[in-house]
Amino acid sequence: MQEFIKKILNRAVHRATELGSDYADARFTTLRSQAISVKNGAVLGVDDHLDYGVGIRVLYKGSWGFASNPDVDDESRMEKAVQRAYDLAVAASKVSPQGVELVDKPVVQDHWESDFNEDPFEVDLEEKLEVLTKSCEAMQKVDGVAITRGSMDFFKEERYFVDSEGSDIYQKVLQSGAGISCMSLLGGEVHSRSYPSSFRGDHNMGGYEVIREMDLLSRAPGLAKEVVQLHNALVCPQEKMDLIIGKSQLVLQVHESCGHAVELDRVLGYEANFAGTSFLTVDKWKNFTYGSEKVNLYQDGTTPEAIGSAKYDDEGVPTCRTDLVKDGQFVGYLKSRDVAKYENGKSNGAARAQGWKHIPIVRMTNIHLAPGQESLDELISSTKRGIFMCDNSSWSIDDKRWNFQFGTEVGWLIENGKLTQMVKKPTYTGITPEFWANCEGVAGKDEWKVWGTPNCGKGQPMQVMRVGHGVSYAKFKEVQVGVGS
Repeated sequence: MQEFIKKILNRAVHRATELGSDYADARFTTLRSQAISVKNGAVLGVDDHLDYGVGIRVLYKGSWGFASNPDVDDESRMEKAVQRAYDLAVAASKVSPQGVELVDKPVVQDHWESDFNEDPFEVDLEEKLEVLTKSCEAMQKVDGVAITRGSMDFFKEERYFVDSEGSDIYQKVLQSGAGISCMSLLGGEVHSRSYPSSFRGDHNMGGYEVIREMDLLSRAPGLAKEVVQLHNALVCPQEKMDLIIGKSQLVLQVHESCGHAVELDRVLGYEANFAGTSFLTVDKWKNFTYGSEKVNLYQDGTTPEAIGSAKYDDEGVPTCRTDLVKDGQFVGYLKSRDVAKYENGKSNGAARAQGWKHIPIVRMTNIHLAPGQESLDELISSTKRGIFMCDNSSWSIDDKRWNFQFGTEVGWLIENGKLTQMVKKPTYTGITPEFWANCEGVAGKDEWKVWGTPNCGKGQPMQVMRVGHGVSYAKFKEVQVGVGS
């Protein structure tokens, strides 16, 4: 099979160069996914999906052309796809104000696969459903719980890449995720609690062992009791106070206020019509204070357990680790080959595409907040008055990644260094560099964990990608909380 696919890809690249392309690459992707959803103990759906095809990208006189084709064994259709990609590049070259310049990359022939212990696609569906239905039943036994949900998601992707520079790469990734949640409707209020995170749980590189380690069933009763307790909790105060952010919420904070902000295509205005730009303009590179000296953010496409990982991106560039914010100073972007010239002339392997139908664009790989020196207990004990917030319920951020507002499912008041009352409807707001400048501490490596975000949207047409984030806990001083309470 691999030799058959390579023959098709090489033929497509060869034909593109014959037509006159300055550069060409072809990617074959096959994706098998399974999404299982349960509500109130009943199966909502099992979506088992297989998708495959080829995407062809050509560069002609500084302009891109792209076309895709699912009929990979039809030579005439493949020929037409290559011709269309070339024709689009030629047409674009006539109107493009400036030409694309690709920075150099190594020529690679390689074969790489992610690690796993237990293939989830070989685990009986009945076993997966039993975990979710029993978890729902355990939550439903708690008086006051109205709705329970459970989900599992599995993702197996094979990628073949060939380009006119001589690279020939095969990669395979296997990822697994799951989550449970419950909702309570009492006295005109609605509250939700989720585990291990909201919005279909947590996701990691690996097999069904990822699900077993979550131990969903044992967590279900406590989660249900907590959602009912929220109805009698303290409403989030409206004031400025210290804020400690739990790990799954800190994931979203990093994702929205740093991850998207350092995508260099946003900075250059390529996304202004859809998902916004960025305040981290090129004049701020190595010339801007993003946060306090406690803040160290980096991208790392090689993190073994993270779902944004691979050995190479979709341009055949090796993934790597590079700093984004070092001791509070902004030092780097996420880059593809065609925008890297605007920073230091080196791609850091951040060009990714959602399968074969889409052209690669600058995307987050994995964005991590490096662990600090404190522990969660120390962050809490050093707080005279504050709030500890966990698990996202809502988010909003402007098109420059500047002004944001987030809500979480639950919070706890901190008084004189101790967690006291439960807080409901907790929210907070801030301006990105001011907020991170007020970072007083980050928990250490013992409390650091990699989380998975499987639904990061960007691009037009929309591409949904899978991204990893490593975080622990972080404390911020004088944050406005209780927004809209």
